[in-house]
Amino acid sequence: MKKMGTKTLETERLILRRFKIEDATEMYNNWAKDEKVTHYLTWPVHQSVQVTENILKMWISQYENLNYYQWAIELKGGEVIGSIGVTNEMDERLQCAHIGYCIGTKWWHQGYTSEALKEVIRFLFEEVDVVRIESKHNRENVHSGQVMKKCGMKYEGCLRQSDIDNQGFYDACFYGMIKEEYIK
Repeated sequence: MKKMGTKTLETERLILRRFKIEDATEMYNNWAKDEKVTHYLTWPVHQSVQVTENILKMWISQYENLNYYQWAIELKGGEVIGSIGVTNEMDERLQCAHIGYCIGTKWWHQGYTSEALKEVIRFLFEEVDVVRIESKHNRENVHSGQVMKKCGMKYEGCLRQSDIDNQGFYDACFYGMIKEEYIK
């Protein structure tokens, strides 16, 4: 496994790049203050743009770590609409990456999240050389599971009441993909 850090990635409609402190206002307005976005997430809505700035300062300080992967999802027109990244540091022993993502409601159901996830999967398998990629969602958040399936991840099971989000304890549905499946 290669430690590459958060490199800029590009898709047909998106640029996945490192966050900048200047992204705070768009992040706050486009998704961080939206209760619909955070409904099934593990972090609460941001109460002010200062909260968003503090989060960004923490993320930006981590970019020196080459085992840290956190991208802003930016439309090629220049607007930041969401985030995607490896939650926690990657497990180097298992060569496994757990992916998390969120996107502003204005851009739901337009394929942006799937487009970003496909590119992150490609990068992690082809460039970082991980063996496994996984993700999970609250059983009630079926759209997140559909994104994972659309990107080729396989449903691996549901652990009842195994995690906590803004709704409380929830049944976590797990999806995964291994490198040999990706290559095929």
